[in-house]
Amino acid sequence: MPWLTTIILFPIVASLLIPFIPDKEGKGRPIRWFALVIGLIDFSLIVYAFYTQYDLSYPGLQLVESYPWIPQIGLNWSVGADGLSMPLVILTGFITTLATLAAWPVTWKPRLFYFLLLAMYGGQIAVFAVQDMLLFFLVWELELIPVYLLLAIWGGKKRQYAATKFILYTAGGSLFILVAALAMAFYGDTVTFDMRAIAAKDMAVNFQLWMYAAFFIAYAVKLPIIPFHTWLPDAHGEATAPVHMLLAGILLKMGGYAYIRMNAGMLPDAHAVVAPALVIFGVVNIVYAALTSFAQRNLKRKIAYSSISHMGFVIIGIASFTDLGLSGAVLQMVSHGLIGASLFFLVGATYDRTHTLMLDEMGGVGKRMGKMFSMWTACSLASLALPGMSGFVAELMVFVGFAQSDAYNPTFKALVILLAAVGVILTPIYLLSMLREICYGPENKELVEHQALIDAEPREVFIIACLLVPIIGIGLYPKILTQVYDATTVQLTERLRDSVPAIAQKQQMPETPLALQPFVGAPSIRK
Repeated sequence: MPWLTTIILFPIVASLLIPFIPDKEGKGRPIRWFALVIGLIDFSLIVYAFYTQYDLSYPGLQLVESYPWIPQIGLNWSVGADGLSMPLVILTGFITTLATLAAWPVTWKPRLFYFLLLAMYGGQIAVFAVQDMLLFFLVWELELIPVYLLLAIWGGKKRQYAATKFILYTAGGSLFILVAALAMAFYGDTVTFDMRAIAAKDMAVNFQLWMYAAFFIAYAVKLPIIPFHTWLPDAHGEATAPVHMLLAGILLKMGGYAYIRMNAGMLPDAHAVVAPALVIFGVVNIVYAALTSFAQRNLKRKIAYSSISHMGFVIIGIASFTDLGLSGAVLQMVSHGLIGASLFFLVGATYDRTHTLMLDEMGGVGKRMGKMFSMWTACSLASLALPGMSGFVAELMVFVGFAQSDAYNPTFKALVILLAAVGVILTPIYLLSMLREICYGPENKELVEHQALIDAEPREVFIIACLLVPIIGIGLYPKILTQVYDATTVQLTERLRDSVPAIAQKQQMPETPLALQPFVGAPSIRK
């Protein structure tokens, strides 16, 4: 059975049936039930396929399917999953299904809303599963359109601005994907769009660096890497709760995945040259975004900047050249996907009751809503990387992995770890401060008098519980997730490490740029 093709196409085909579903009341009740059932079925297919068909010890692609699509231009429908893809495909199915349940209050244009949600379901999974460069570009673009419409139609007062900014940034970045994909496909004697075939090509280092730069710009927008991040706070500032969950839980992970898959996996020599600069970008992400989050008074923008800070650990892990560091980067993507989705869902649920996003106006909300207070506390503690939560394990793995790396000199490592630790210290300060302002302190009398502060309903408690179970489970026993991708990350790290001495030896000390100096004089890396 073509498992991956079925998993991708099932929600997309199902979305085409939505216009024919009768809705006598016009509030979308049968449509949302239909969308939820489709999401549950597809998620069940994902779990079953990987449980029965996937071998955890094999590092290469599995569940591989390839069918000629447009043979005239060499475009094939080619999909497969390995240790990098599998956890993110499961994460996508899990969070998108919960986002469908989170969208229960949507009654305006429900047919279009749930159509876009299901189409996005399949498109997101396709991004993580396709193994053809041209097809990757197409599904990357396909996934952007539903997000744009979900922001532009159901967003806040400035939704048009936020949606336009999102599409301009991401579509602009996508052009770099297309140009780089075509250049790599036509490089050498053979023309191919297959990722494995492209990765096997013997490319000159200068050519790799140009391709790396193109991919870097494209994926820096999604990851996001400062200064390509400005669309994210605006998008989150105007999005609804289910769109929040998709943006934080899945879309940011697309950039991290593509960076590991293409920049590191297909351009290892270029990655060895650029890695020190990438580490610096990661540190800037952690510290700058943490400081900016600290200063935000808008709840959505505060958590959006917090997300940018947390993704800095992914960047450092990718550039660590150690099994542990890269494993920590993948774990951080999954962990932050779960934590980000939970926090943004709570933001949406709180806004539905208070009708304000300003922290100054939320005093004492926790006294009126005990369940909401409990969920805010648990999710905030998860985000600040409390021991026993998944975020703690992921960040610890990145720190230790980078500290153990023999690709950098001790001074550079010490400086990076020190600055990243500043971001780690800032995170609990601004998160606990946020929690205090929302749940503690004197009540805002005007808010209490004019708004019905009804406590969390069972649906909301269920969504947060579903997200907290894997967050705590991974925090207590990380191997439940790391064993899924260990074989793949070890294989990739070995290939990356082989590139470092070769590049370092070619550099002459007087001509070596400052950003590359950590490699020069570093001990040779041996497997």
